[in-house]
Amino acid sequence: MAPTTQKALGIAAEGESWKVFNDWPVPKPGPNDILAKVISAALNPADWKIQTYGLSAMGGKYPYIGGIDGAGVVEEVGSQVKNFTKGDKVFFPGGVNELVRSTYQQYCLAPAENVAKIPDNLTFDQAASIPLCLATVATGIWSHDPEAHSVSFPAPWEEGGLTKFKGQPALIVGGSSSVGQYAIQLAKLQGFSPIITTSSLKHADYLKSLGATHVLDRSLSPEAIAAELQKVTGGKPITYAYDAISEEATQHLAYDALAADGALVVVIPFSQAILAEKVKRDVGAKKVAYPSAALQWPENKKLGVELYARLEEWLRTGVLVPNRVEVLPGGLNGVQEGLERMKANKVSGVKLVARPQETV
Repeated sequence: MAPTTQKALGIAAEGESWKVFNDWPVPKPGPNDILAKVISAALNPADWKIQTYGLSAMGGKYPYIGGIDGAGVVEEVGSQVKNFTKGDKVFFPGGVNELVRSTYQQYCLAPAENVAKIPDNLTFDQAASIPLCLATVATGIWSHDPEAHSVSFPAPWEEGGLTKFKGQPALIVGGSSSVGQYAIQLAKLQGFSPIITTSSLKHADYLKSLGATHVLDRSLSPEAIAAELQKVTGGKPITYAYDAISEEATQHLAYDALAADGALVVVIPFSQAILAEKVKRDVGAKKVAYPSAALQWPENKKLGVELYARLEEWLRTGVLVPNRVEVLPGGLNGVQEGLERMKANKVSGVKLVARPQETV
């Protein structure tokens, strides 16, 4: 039986620092929810951005509890949940502005349709690295709803999803980022080749193990990278690009490398102005998408169900592998330092993870 109160990490008011609340209420699951005891919670850039810039732009309220990625053990199940039982090891996305789903707490809720069991070959820490970053890639390429921010490729379980793109070149900008690692893997799953990525070269061997065929030094000028792309593809333009960095220079690099009817996904959803002039010039011939990773939003809901139905098998068989992780000491008390490192660009090639149950 879960306790009635717990430790949770949040922000009490606009502009304040993170603090641990020692008597935060433990939520009760609704009919279609599971209550999870959170063993591992991954850190994301959204967390430090919310603390730095506030919640007003998102319509959020304080106090705010952070955490958008989680893994743990099922503690209770809702009356309509049939596919999970108490004690199952699972992972799941959290929810911004849905405090009962936030993962910087010792217990949280998750909609059962967006929960997957952890296969025996993964740890809780590894599983916690998956939900948000994987959904950020998947929603940008596989959502088909008219309201979705997606380039609407056929998914691997749909007709053409494993064959349509065979032999076509793809570019992943920022391949060693947490999002970039999943972008490489999903491009490989769909048959793109070559898969070219930019990164610090110290990560080259690892990114090739994920499916990248060529790793270009991210410190090269955009002109030098464009020239290297021409060499790798033999002058063939890029069919698909995913910009996991989304700075002005990287967006222009990716867009300019595309074929006349190519598709680009940009990880930061509020950066449309950067390419607006070129998109207007080309009358939208090149498709550009700015995805939202929220699987409970109507436009992504169907995709979320389809995706989570397959994740345990994909992870068990190696179709998909999680990020490499670094565990922060001190439970929730270690999150602040981890977010500061992320904000200062002092994290590379790994996902930072906290363990809420270790909070003193």
